[in-house]
Amino acid sequence: MYALVGEGVLQPTAQEIAARAGVALRSVFRHFTDIESLFAALDTRVRQEALPLVREPHATDPFPTRMRDLIRQRAVLFDRIAPYKRSADLHRWRSAFVRSQQSLLVRELRKRLLRWLPELARGDPDLLEAVDLAMSFEAWVRLRSDQRLSRARATAIVERTVTALLASTGKTRKEPT
Repeated sequence: MYALVGEGVLQPTAQEIAARAGVALRSVFRHFTDIESLFAALDTRVRQEALPLVREPHATDPFPTRMRDLIRQRAVLFDRIAPYKRSADLHRWRSAFVRSQQSLLVRELRKRLLRWLPELARGDPDLLEAVDLAMSFEAWVRLRSDQRLSRARATAIVERTVTALLASTGKTRKEPT
């Protein structure tokens, strides 16, 4: 399933999974008692691959540097997990596990945003929401898939958007408070 989804087959059938694994269809159901356990195994594999792409901020770096570094880190991460996240979105409303993982991802991304840019927590709550949205996976997919922009151009646009949001509140680019 991991390979199929990674190749763009976002809703592989049990038959496709068995064929790709080189096993009989029954073997798939012996290893995974239900679809939720299959989703859990896929999630574990994606997390193992994504974790090395996530690093901690350099707290002594100025705000603009941390902002750019976080946006670039998310660009790499979001491109890597994109097919798996799109697949999960297709199953979200039928799977309690996938819904819970979506909520967890949103919370983890917010937590990381505040770890990288803690100044946002001390300011306008609407600014935090706007920056969180601008740096979200959903915004990234729109730029990369729907608007068909390169990673470099999409990264530059996210940076420009966040910078404009900060400037629109009358805050300096260095330290939003």
